[in-house]
Amino acid sequence: MKFQLMKKICLILLLILTVGGIAWAAGKPAIKFSTKSHDFGTIHAKDGKVTAIYDFTNTGDAPLTIVTVTNGGCGCTNPSFPMEPIAPGKSGEIKITFDPRGRSGEFNRTVKVKTNAGKSREKLTFSGVIIP
Repeated sequence: MKFQLMKKICLILLLILTVGGIAWAAGKPAIKFSTKSHDFGTIHAKDGKVTAIYDFTNTGDAPLTIVTVTNGGCGCTNPSFPMEPIAPGKSGEIKITFDPRGRSGEFNRTVKVKTNAGKSREKLTFSGVIIP
């Protein structure tokens, strides 16, 4: 009876170690941005939309997937990002297009990037001053 119990415990431990080893060997993606902020400076609303580009690299050892990029809380911001996974060591870019029409004065916006690299979201910011 004790032998059977010890045998089951050993098998369970072996299974746990095997699954853990496979998960560890699979690696994990990681995202690193060259910059997380952009200053548009002074822009004229009549000139229309402006775009900030945030370059990033997958510094992990598994494919990186961008799940979502928020629009910064207004309809004036439109994000675009790669839909396909980014291989380890490869780079990509997130574009944030901002429409200043109908606005004036100083602005500071934040968009949040959710990836498969972890639970926390990366924050990208952009700012400037709009002249009507």
